[in-house]
Order: sequence, then structure tokens, then C-alpha cells
Amino acid sequence: MIGGIIMVLVALWVFQSASRAKVNNVLFWVAVCSVLFLTVQVLFVNLNIWIIDGMKGVEINPTYDRELTSIGDRKTGGSQSFGGMILSVIFEVLPPLAGIISVGIVKTKLILKEPLTVAGIFSGWKELFIGIKNSFKTSE
Repeated sequence: MIGGIIMVLVALWVFQSASRAKVNNVLFWVAVCSVLFLTVQVLFVNLNIWIIDGMKGVEINPTYDRELTSIGDRKTGGSQSFGGMILSVIFEVLPPLAGIISVGIVKTKLILKEPLTVAGIFSGWKELFIGIKNSFKTSE
């Protein structure tokens, strides 16, 4: 759910950045970056599951079938401690953040053709939220 909302914001971010840079094929770049975001997010979710299962000492082999509806293994143990809560937050935030960073790199290098800097990768978010805020204003 959170990843879907962030994906919409990322698509708007790329659209707004490409439009301001007067790039051809704006919608093509929005589609490419949306697919990239979704792919990176799915890969990192699977990586998180693999890490969590590895921390529990589960042997992952071709016959391994993780029961997604069972939460009995999460009621007690490491996930209820402070460190477990921190790991849960990291595992929740990591996939969307990795998607944003990957889209930011593509946006900076391929769309805007600027050098890679931290400010360049995350540029445009302030303008995006200002534009969203201004869209709720009514003119009389």
C-alpha cells in the first residue's frame, strides 16, 4: 500500500522533472521509471524475506514453502524486542527507498543528463509537494 502511493509520487516526480527539462518522450520515461521502481521494490521485498528467513535459521531449498498466512513465528522472539522493531522498520522502508534512489539515478543520468550527486538524485521533490499543495487551492 505504501509502496503504491510512493510509486504514484515517483511517477509524478519523473513527469514533472522531465517536463521542466523539456525532454522528448516524457511519458516513455515515466513508464520506464515506474517499471524500474516496481521491479526494484519487488526485488528488495524478496531480499528482505530471504534475510528474515535466514535470520530464523530456516533452510531454504526447492521444497521450502513459506506459509504467508501463519504469523505464529512472529508472536514471540526477536521481532518483539527493540532491535527487532528497528529491523522491521528498516525492512519496511528499504524497498521504497531503494526504488526512489534507482529512479533518481536514472532521472539524473539519462533524463536530465546531469552529474550524479545526492542533491541531483533527490532534486525535484520539494517542487512536487509544493505543486500538490497548490493544486488544492481554489481561485475565486
